[in-house]
Amino acid sequence: MIKNSRNSDFLIDPMFLDRWSPRAFGDDKISENELFTLLEAARWAPSAFNTQPWHFIYARRATPAFDRLLNLLIEFNRSWAKRAAALIVIVSEKAPGPDKSVHSHSHSFDAGAAWGFLALQALRLGWHTHGMTGIDFTRAAKELAVPDTHRLEAALAIGRLGDKSLLPEKLRAREEPSQRKPLAAIISEGIFQSPPAGA
Repeated sequence: MIKNSRNSDFLIDPMFLDRWSPRAFGDDKISENELFTLLEAARWAPSAFNTQPWHFIYARRATPAFDRLLNLLIEFNRSWAKRAAALIVIVSEKAPGPDKSVHSHSHSFDAGAAWGFLALQALRLGWHTHGMTGIDFTRAAKELAVPDTHRLEAALAIGRLGDKSLLPEKLRAREEPSQRKPLAAIISEGIFQSPPAGA
């Protein structure tokens, strides 16, 4: 299947090829209802023992909360994320089960699944998302009052596609869907094996 300059080796739902991480966002605003619809999709992600360790700190553009989240990003990310319709910081609880002394091995993994659900729901509604780890994590944890029982995982920007001319010049050439490693490079049967040469 070929779509949007991407080529999958097996027939998959086109949304997986349509989802990419742009940086050029238009001036569109996202309503609270639309944003909560994306977060509702994230709520239904799978998690170990159904502990649902994720927490989302959100802000829509043109609000004090948006400026707070934006200013926690590194300068590179601020240069384009300032046009996003919304920003979200994803946090996961380290010990989300009933015994708070036992850390979950998969709390970050589970929060990642929730972010994936959000990204696909966003695409279904005509929005795009871009995840980021370019954050001042220490300052963000303090300023967002994230307790030590939680881990600040990443941030993400949400927006509708804008013209790449809106980006700083050095980013314009990169504003297209990225490719992926071949399937043979990321799988092995029965035991971990390094990918074959050339994969």
